[in-house]
Amino acid sequence: MTAAHRAHHLPEPAPGARRLVLASQSPARLGLLQQAGMAPEVIVSGVDEDALTAATPGELARVLAEAKAAAVAARPEAAGALVIGCDSVLELDGRALGKPADAEDATARWKAMRGRSGILQTGHCVIDTATGRETSATAATTVRFGDPTDTEIAAYVASGEPLFVAGAFTLDGRSAPFIDGIDGDPGNVIGLSLPLLRRLLADLGIAITDLWT
Repeated sequence: MTAAHRAHHLPEPAPGARRLVLASQSPARLGLLQQAGMAPEVIVSGVDEDALTAATPGELARVLAEAKAAAVAARPEAAGALVIGCDSVLELDGRALGKPADAEDATARWKAMRGRSGILQTGHCVIDTATGRETSATAATTVRFGDPTDTEIAAYVASGEPLFVAGAFTLDGRSAPFIDGIDGDPGNVIGLSLPLLRRLLADLGIAITDLWT
């Protein structure tokens, strides 16, 4: 059963509990929140990621997360909710790599990444639409890539998975055997750092346990 499917069978938030909205269509982020005991609604932001720039990959991830959260927080259907926006990029050689453009790009990425390390940067932004307060930060996790063969890379790209994930890889999918290890929060690589989310909520005076269903 996929995370998206599980969303239809989530328990309702407790009476009086704050609504939680995820401003992302990522099944991985939704799954992380569900597994941590929360029942977020999903409202996709529609932000044009290519239109935004920043001085560093980490800053770009944060700017994108803020833009997604703000776009959803401004919608009438998000009124009164806590809105979480996230965006991930892989920092390699000082460049920010998001989702690959096509299969050729994904293949080139993997040939450049194998045997090396990169930094997965995920920006997080939480907006409390009830008060207008917001907070944001970026989490960074070092990823040590293995050395897959050209044949393995071709098979992985043919699966289609790398076209839908930042950096053309993910820890919770077919590319997992090609990742030798990480230094930092694994959830951050999958798409959302729960420890960072807890701290951001605390900045707004909200306990993450109050969002459990």
